Amino acid sequence: MTRTVVIAEDEAIVRLDLREILQEQGFDVVGETGRGDEAIELTRQHRPDLVILDIKMPGLDGLSAASEINRDRTSAVLILTAFSQRNLIEQARDAGALAYLVKPFQQDELLPAIEVALARFNEMQALEAENAALADDKRNLEEQLVTRRWVDRAKGKLMDDEGMREADAFTFIQQTAMNQRTTMREISEKIVEGTIVP
Repeated sequence: MTRTVVIAEDEAIVRLDLREILQEQGFDVVGETGRGDEAIELTRQHRPDLVILDIKMPGLDGLSAASEINRDRTSAVLILTAFSQRNLIEQARDAGALAYLVKPFQQDELLPAIEVALARFNEMQALEAENAALADDKRNLEEQLVTRRWVDRAKGKLMDDEGMREADAFTFIQQTAMNQRTTMREISEKIVEGTIVP
């Protein structure tokens, strides 16, 4: 599957070089701009696999654009800059850049940086999906525990008040829930409150 890229670089010659290298390597350049604010719009419009951002751009600098793009969680971000100061590298990382490349760059430096950015982005996506699934599982487990407590209380009440056996009490709760098209928890709560009596 062809991977898509948006390039945001204010120097036209560098943008042209980037496009040529990327197209030679089988990437589909779906958007180009020299402005950071336009980079955000192009990213939201095309949802590319990768966004390459220069740090110094009119409209919005690359770090601010990276931060905004990272919030949407749709694309990997690679920062491209002529500056290699440590504080800029840290700012780029904090803005959500997954890789960093200093200009002038060689083709054999660009492609590994792209692969790193894409691989890190895929890892982040996988971790987020796993965490979301775990959160859902935890919520479901908590919900099941609460339901079970209510069902146990309702069974106890039916056994005490109506002289039912445990299995019959459970069947009554289950059947009533199905007949009323509601949950066993809701029926159990009503039995405990005394609003449902066999």
